[in-house]
Amino acid sequence: MLELTQDERAIAGGAAGEGAAMAMRIVAEAARLMGAPRLIPVASAHIDGALYHGDSGTLFAEKLVAGGARVGVRASLNVGSLAPAGCAAIRLPPHQRDMARRMMRAYEAMGCEPSWTCAPYQAGHRPAQGSDVAWGESNAVVFCNSVLGARTNRYGDFLDIACAIAGRAPDYGLHRPENRIATLLIDVGSLSRELRSPDVFYPVLGTILGRRAGSDVAVIEGLQGCTSEDRLKALGAAAASAGGVGLFHVAGVTPEAPDATTALGGIAPREAIKLTPGDITNALARLSTAGSTDRIDAVAIGSPHLSLAEIDELERLMAGRRLKVPLYANTGRHVVGPLEAQGRRAALEAAGVVFVVDTCVVVTPILPELEGAVLMTNSGKFAHYAPGNTGYAVTYGSLSECVESAVAGRLVREARAWR
Repeated sequence: MLELTQDERAIAGGAAGEGAAMAMRIVAEAARLMGAPRLIPVASAHIDGALYHGDSGTLFAEKLVAGGARVGVRASLNVGSLAPAGCAAIRLPPHQRDMARRMMRAYEAMGCEPSWTCAPYQAGHRPAQGSDVAWGESNAVVFCNSVLGARTNRYGDFLDIACAIAGRAPDYGLHRPENRIATLLIDVGSLSRELRSPDVFYPVLGTILGRRAGSDVAVIEGLQGCTSEDRLKALGAAAASAGGVGLFHVAGVTPEAPDATTALGGIAPREAIKLTPGDITNALARLSTAGSTDRIDAVAIGSPHLSLAEIDELERLMAGRRLKVPLYANTGRHVVGPLEAQGRRAALEAAGVVFVVDTCVVVTPILPELEGAVLMTNSGKFAHYAPGNTGYAVTYGSLSECVESAVAGRLVREARAWR
C-alpha cells in the first residue's frame, strides 16, 4: 500500500498550487498502479513528452502551466517536432505546427532546459552513479542506467513531467538495487576482435540483446577493451528499440559490473548465451528491409543524436567529397554550436549534408515523400522505426558504407569479418 508523506499529501491537496497538485496526484496514482510502497526524491528528469503526437499533449502541458506548475529538479528536454535551431524543412500542416510550437513553449515555461536532444548525457546532463532520476526516451534511459549507473525506469509521456514537477518518482523497478542484478549472460568473447571492434557491430549486438533479453537485465562478457561511449550509446539504443531493455551491464566496463559475477549478484544466470558469427550475420540481415536493391534515396545518421566525435569521423570519411544523395545528420544544438563557430557546419552543408537539429527524421516529417524510397542508416534505432514512421525501406550499414553510398548515389558495401 502506498504511503505518502505529510508534505506529499499537502501538495496533492493543492498547498503548492493546482499545477503541482495535478503532478503529485499523477505520480501517486502511477505508484499505486505499480505497487510502489512510497515515492522517492529524484535528482533530475529528462522529458520525452514534449514531442507533438496530438492536441491532447499540448493541452495537458498548457494546463500545467496555467496551474502555476514549475519543475522542482533539473529537467532537460528530448527532441521536439520542430527545430528552433534550424534544419531541413519540416512538413507539418499549419495546425499541427502551431500546436507543436505551443507544446514546446509550454515545457520551457515550466522551467525545462531547452536542450532538445535525445542524448542529454552528451549535453552535460550526467547524473551521478547511484542517484535516482526520472528519465524518458528509451535510449537515454538505458544509457543513464547502464553507462552512468544512475537509476531510472522508462518514464513515459505525462508521467515524466509530473515527476519533474513533484521532484519524486515511484519507488519500484530499476530504482531498487535487487532489480538491477543481471539474470541473463551474453558471451561474445569467442567472436574475433576484428568483428567486435568496428562501430557497425554494436547496433547489431544491441538488436540481439533486445530480442533475447526483452525487459530483463543482461550482462555482456567479452567487450573489454573494445567499447567507447558512442558504441555503448548505439548498443543501448538498439536494445531498447528491439526489446524493452532499460539496463544492461558490460563486464569490466560499466560501473555496476566490475566482472560478470558481480553483475549477476553471485548467482548463476537463468540463461547463458554464447554468440557465434552466424548469430551476428542473422541479426545484421534483419536490420535491413529494402532487400537486394542498390537504390539509396537518402542517408540518415544520428539516432541517438550525433556526438562531436561522430561528426569528426563523418568529416574524415567524406574527405572533402560532395554527396549525390542527401545525408541527414541528426544532432543537438550542443554539437551544432561549436560546428558553426568553427565554420564546419557550412562546409558540410555545401558538400550535401543536411543538419537536422533539435529533432530527427523519424519523429517528424522531413524526408521527401517518394514511391518505393530507401533510407540507408548506421543506426539500429532508425532501422527499427524508419519503415513504420517514414514509409522508407531501410538498408543498414556502417558509417563508412553510408558515406560511400551517399557519394556514389547507390549502395556501396564493404567486406566484413563475419561474412
